[in-house]
Amino acid sequence: MRFTVYCNQNFMKAFVAGATGETGRRIVQELVDRQIPVRAMVRDIAKAQAILPAEVELIVGDVLNLGSIVTAIGDSTVILCATGAKPSLDPTGPYQVDYQGTKNLVDAARSKDIQQFVFVSSLCVSNFFHPLNLFWLILWWKQQAEQYLQSSGLNYTIVRPGGLKNEDNSNPIVMSGADTLFDGSIPRQKVAQVCVESLTDSRSRNKVLEVISQPTAVAKSWEDLFASV
Repeated sequence: MRFTVYCNQNFMKAFVAGATGETGRRIVQELVDRQIPVRAMVRDIAKAQAILPAEVELIVGDVLNLGSIVTAIGDSTVILCATGAKPSLDPTGPYQVDYQGTKNLVDAARSKDIQQFVFVSSLCVSNFFHPLNLFWLILWWKQQAEQYLQSSGLNYTIVRPGGLKNEDNSNPIVMSGADTLFDGSIPRQKVAQVCVESLTDSRSRNKVLEVISQPTAVAKSWEDLFASV
């Protein structure tokens, strides 16, 4: 049974997995900018210190080690997962990171008092014949992780961005429901904003949000974007 608890930013503490990645570090900065305390689980403290804001509490852990995740979560109230397998010759990479790692995070969240789990997935995960699945079925494993989260009983928000761009732009965000957008791109900064905004807006709860940005789109408030899905 899913119990809906709406997060109050004044009592929120965010746990971020994948915090040193290109999207994860932007999520961390967005949280810090909003004065939300952050615990970041990292494998390399020195690397994290060079990348992340000084205000962030760094905890050593690994998504493939369930015990280390439970310890790292501590007293966090929400989880944001921005992990992702890096291109490699290891055919087990996407299974290990995108599925098993996310599954471990979900299992750890279920053992704690986690109010919301925000998962950064990808556009087109339901398209098995997408070219990205040539990279060891990465989209398929992300979809399996989505389904595990959806059946977990946790309150969740699944964010499926289009092609990720490092440079921000002024293009408005387009937000739609599952399996309705099939191309397009979006700056990582906007993805971070969607993730963090979803923590305090009840209209984002238990939804799949597909997001891109387009220069011809009509700018909408966050309330209208979430309510439209």
